[in-house]
Amino acid sequence: MSENTDTFVTLLRRHKAGDDAALRELLEVLLQPMRQWARGRLPRWARDEMNTDDLVQDALMRTMTRLDRFEPRHDGALQAYLRRAILHRIRDEIRRTRREPARVDLSSGVQAASPSPEDHAAATELLEAYEKALLCLREEDRELISLRVDLELPYRDIARITGKPSEEAAQMAVSRALVRLAREMGREK
Repeated sequence: MSENTDTFVTLLRRHKAGDDAALRELLEVLLQPMRQWARGRLPRWARDEMNTDDLVQDALMRTMTRLDRFEPRHDGALQAYLRRAILHRIRDEIRRTRREPARVDLSSGVQAASPSPEDHAAATELLEAYEKALLCLREEDRELISLRVDLELPYRDIARITGKPSEEAAQMAVSRALVRLAREMGREK
């Protein structure tokens, strides 16, 4: 177990025991690494008043209120849980910008950086196809894809989490799951 994992587990236990300061410490320790992980994941065209750092902070604050129910099952489980929450928040923001027209500051005389209708339609279509195709896959495939694509975990961690015998076995399982995902996405057309 790494020093950071020990710190996360210790702070999580203190929080569950009623120590409010532990929750603040946990947030301080996790905020910057989560911001770094999320950087660049929110498309430029989906940003308006809310930038990626704001989304990360919002997702962490929402998630931290539910930590008393969270039980880590493996090293890195808390970070994986938080990354997934951030990813869901980013997807929510993309969906929101799809529903609302882009805001333009008329006083500046500069047009807002927004996607062309074609870019917007392509991104929306791709996200919908991805999510729909994921639902057609087995739970194991969804987990493998989420661990690798959404959470960007290395294969050694994926092997440990999923019980695969080696990094190579995890890599092969992820590759096969991605092929099945691509097939499902191709069927949608």
